[in-house]
Amino acid sequence: MELCIIGSGYVGLVTGACFAEVGHHVICVDNDQRKVDMLQRGEIPIFEPGLEDLVQRNVAAKRLRFTNSIEDGVDNSQIVFIAVPTPPQVDGSVDLTYIERVAREIAGVLKPGQYRVIVDKSTVPVKTGEKVQATIQRYNQNAELDVISNPEFLREGCAIPDLMRPDRIVIGSSSQRATDLMKRVYEPFQVPILVTDVNSAELIKHAANSFLSLKISYINAVSAICEASGADVEMVADGIGMDRRIGRNFLNAGLGYGGSCFPKDVKAFIAIADELGAPFQLLKEVERINAGQLDRFLKKVREALWVLREKRITVWGLTFKPDTDDVRNSVAIDLINKLVAEGAHVTAYDPKGMEKAREYSLIPTSVKLAATAVEAAEGAEALILATEWKEFASQDFAKVKAVMHTPQVFDGRNLFNPKTMREMGFAYHGVGRA
Repeated sequence: MELCIIGSGYVGLVTGACFAEVGHHVICVDNDQRKVDMLQRGEIPIFEPGLEDLVQRNVAAKRLRFTNSIEDGVDNSQIVFIAVPTPPQVDGSVDLTYIERVAREIAGVLKPGQYRVIVDKSTVPVKTGEKVQATIQRYNQNAELDVISNPEFLREGCAIPDLMRPDRIVIGSSSQRATDLMKRVYEPFQVPILVTDVNSAELIKHAANSFLSLKISYINAVSAICEASGADVEMVADGIGMDRRIGRNFLNAGLGYGGSCFPKDVKAFIAIADELGAPFQLLKEVERINAGQLDRFLKKVREALWVLREKRITVWGLTFKPDTDDVRNSVAIDLINKLVAEGAHVTAYDPKGMEKAREYSLIPTSVKLAATAVEAAEGAEALILATEWKEFASQDFAKVKAVMHTPQVFDGRNLFNPKTMREMGFAYHGVGRA
């Protein structure tokens, strides 16, 4: 099929590359000509495992191309996906400026008799589809189109497997014609397809991410009880997760959730519920628990070091999760900034996130960035694990201990085995573990 994706950011680029991989012809549109030129050469502005090879292979096969022309994309495609940013506003509601702008631009290039399916791929509040349809028809009264919702469920670090082998495809549509076309798009993926109305599809994404955030805050609240009682939150989570009704995923105690999706989507869902007159008090508590988790962890560091001022502290991890270079809303970044604010001398290391942390000025210039994990630990009075990269689990801890001033480890992601670390001579502090 001939597909257009407007927006070549994280969601648009991964989606376009995967659609091309299964045989569709994809035009990705972006208003940044520099990025368009870079992508057309097969150069990727983000780190995502496997994405660079996927883009290069499909550009070479001429199934994937990039342009800055929405008219080019709309003219040469049956289906147009909108995958532009939907950032949060100050009150937590979603800024739909980019969505509205793209809707107007689509209206400006749609020609008479040119039927198109317009797909909201971005995470948007319920009823956005209705507004996109109304906007296009307001600026082009002859437009022939259907607007549907097709939310994405991609996790950074494993986005390609998530798209190539998803749990489900959600299609929110009121048109059988549009639904049939969308089923053809996803036919190569051979996964369950759930067809709903547009409003239900739009709610599914916010409801799903908010529920996953709830699971994280729940186990973090349990971790405080574990610490107070001498229980081990990892064992408790295993016992809970063995119940098939609950599952073990997202029951990982730690520093709390961050990133570009969960904080934004929880705030948005709270704002949506408030606007609809159905306040979601449970999600407000989820936010409160998440916000307090980092402070609870830092209290543990203070109790061990007494005063943080002038202390040399190493932080392993800058990205909000492993296998990505995304440092947006990273709890690791928040942690570093709080340590620096209390006068600590911080040295950090991350396999992929250091360049963007500096580029976006997310950490103070006083923070030293090391070339390796061991180098970062030199002279440290404490080592904090903030992002659970596999590289950190496989370190030679005899070398790490040898270069540290004081062998203290604060494991913010419960990555290490407490018994093993203590046998090696480290003072070990986890989350929800005795």
